[in-house]
Amino acid sequence: MLMPKKQKYRKHHVSKKFGKASRTINVNFGSYGLKSLQAKWITSRQIEATRKVITKYTKKGGKIWIRIFPDQGVTAKGGEIPMGKGKGDVDRYVAIVKPGMILFEIEIASKEQAYEALNLAAYKLPVKCKVVER
Repeated sequence: MLMPKKQKYRKHHVSKKFGKASRTINVNFGSYGLKSLQAKWITSRQIEATRKVITKYTKKGGKIWIRIFPDQGVTAKGGEIPMGKGKGDVDRYVAIVKPGMILFEIEIASKEQAYEALNLAAYKLPVKCKVVER
């Protein structure tokens, strides 16, 4: 799964999910893209599941670009631990997604295949998405 190789600080502050995206808003690499319509955190497991669905559908007939990367660590403490005693360990990594961001891009021969692959991929994500063209 995706995770950063190294970070300046191990534990982050919780970042808010406000506003619209200002970067990664255009389809730059492929012909079709999956655009988010909501703000959410997307975990590295969800990104990997989405990637698997797209590659399985395209059967290596297309090219995929993942435009998001989970670089924000989310900490968690165990269930039986009393309050206090500091912040928990890093549990998972998430990508902060805002409305308007392009999450995945695909280059494939036919338009119908691209729409079907990206619509199947949208089921794996916790945000509402739509398919856009270049």
